[in-house]
Amino acid sequence: MLSTRRTLLSVVAASAVLPVLPARAEDLTRAERFIGKADAKTTVIECYSMTCSHCAAFAVETMPQIKRELIDTGRIKYVFHDFPLDGVAMTASMVARYLPVDRYAPFVDALLHTQDRWAFARGVNSNEEIWKFAALAGMSRATFDKAVGDESLKNWIAEEQQADSTRWKVNATPTFIINGEMHSGGMAYDAFRKLIPDA
Repeated sequence: MLSTRRTLLSVVAASAVLPVLPARAEDLTRAERFIGKADAKTTVIECYSMTCSHCAAFAVETMPQIKRELIDTGRIKYVFHDFPLDGVAMTASMVARYLPVDRYAPFVDALLHTQDRWAFARGVNSNEEIWKFAALAGMSRATFDKAVGDESLKNWIAEEQQADSTRWKVNATPTFIINGEMHSGGMAYDAFRKLIPDA
């Protein structure tokens, strides 16, 4: 529970220093979501699903070191590609994309760190649990409801997912595209680092 509380507090802290949700946020729902330097020498794409336990393990166990040693130091641009494996993951991805671009990654991180609480817990309404996280990230209920009901965005995510499947042969999560080469499955930091040129 302590880690859950810390994760939730980090979302609140992030939302406190970022700009207010713009009135036409839906115009940005299809914008690229990434962290790191836009012009970094190496680009890493992660195809992930919010309800993938392997993606959650990677986010908890490996991603902090990747961020500290490879992203924050400017070595890689880390791009997120939604690859929802079920309806619950699709809903979470749609809501994430209705947040301001800078709040996307903290929101995704919070959901992956607490996956058992909102995605798989018995007797919970997944939508309402996702809403709690979205509210902490600064989203209004009206915007949340609009996100969940946005069939155009849902279709776009599905089309992008199919494009990744076709182009990179992605059929599982997490899958990483590193400078155009595909690598499937979660991995420890040392294994990941070996895939990064000059890391």
